[in-house]
Amino acid sequence: MKIANWAKKIKNNYLFQAVADKLEKFKEKNPEKKIINMGIGDVSLPIADKVVKACISASKEMGQISSFRGYSPDGGYDFLKQKIKNEYEKNLGVLINKNEIFISDGAKSDMSNILDIFSYENICLIPDPVYPVYLDTSIMHGMKIEFANATEENNFLPEPDFIFNKKIDIIYICSPNNPTGAAYTKDQIKKWVDYANSCGAIILYDAAYEAFIEDNNLCRSIFEIPESKTCAIEFKSFSKSAGFTGMRCGYSIVPRDLERENISLNYLWNRRHSTKFNGVAYIIQRAAEASLSDEGKFECQKSIKYYKKNAQIISNTLNKLSIKFFGGLNSPYIWLKCPNNMKSWEFFDYLLQNLNIVGIPGSGFGKNGENYFRLSCFASRENTQEACNRFMKIIA
Repeated sequence: MKIANWAKKIKNNYLFQAVADKLEKFKEKNPEKKIINMGIGDVSLPIADKVVKACISASKEMGQISSFRGYSPDGGYDFLKQKIKNEYEKNLGVLINKNEIFISDGAKSDMSNILDIFSYENICLIPDPVYPVYLDTSIMHGMKIEFANATEENNFLPEPDFIFNKKIDIIYICSPNNPTGAAYTKDQIKKWVDYANSCGAIILYDAAYEAFIEDNNLCRSIFEIPESKTCAIEFKSFSKSAGFTGMRCGYSIVPRDLERENISLNYLWNRRHSTKFNGVAYIIQRAAEASLSDEGKFECQKSIKYYKKNAQIISNTLNKLSIKFFGGLNSPYIWLKCPNNMKSWEFFDYLLQNLNIVGIPGSGFGKNGENYFRLSCFASRENTQEACNRFMKIIA
């Protein structure tokens, strides 16, 4: 018996687990300290009342013979797919067919599982820095990897002109980006779409944070670019838009026009989905449906505005301290340059030891993340304000 080859290639610690381990050790030695966690991307506000009521109603249905439901359809219930379809048409002017929508337990799972339908011989292009799951899951699937350098010089938004004659098969794009907060314009995404179509590459487009976009020039869905339906798969989540981090629901969109080697990728994803996934719980899908109702969207938007205000408070504090940063406007993340040229983990230790604040070291997102640090706006208002007060007292 032999273990998988990737086990010998992957980093020992997942970034967020490494942060959690350091935090736990600090707490054991300093139980009296009040730690403010500004690092994790988990939400702090409860789900909307409209969503709660939908959960209760669906739970009651499951307790009656007349309305009980067993296994959900592998690709999701029609009532939720219809809501998603309507959202694309009404808000983005994008036509999506219901059988192009696949309901799942979240974008993180989908972004990893989608590689099942591609050969390990493919070459993945991964932004650096970016969410570490892209790199780890590509390694687990045995893919070859190239990196797209995201730096201050290109505003952390690499474009395809740097690729030149390299062979690229799969392109990961996260916009708004985790961790940098940078978001592509429609014109910039058009360049990636044109490149992918020119060479037959597939774009895996992570739009998990599109609910934070305010600028109409920015791309909220890759399918706003019509030509993308022959080269792109999109992933979205209810985690941040509706606070579903603890409820788990997201979806992928695989256009029917998307083919490679004369095989429909929509068919392949459906085949993989139905083989390896038993569907999202009926109660959760009813909750997701409720979050897309007029009342549900209004309540969810209040939470988004709350987090945006937190981002503004953090941004104002960093401006006062003359600390350079990115993001925070069309994104829930603030990507700051470590003061005094500190290394990322050095700054992590400094914040934890002196301010009792936790963030995420930028180097954990890639080599270009060294000397940078990610803060999240998902903490409570009280904790966000207190953390900023601590920044003013100690760093200044």
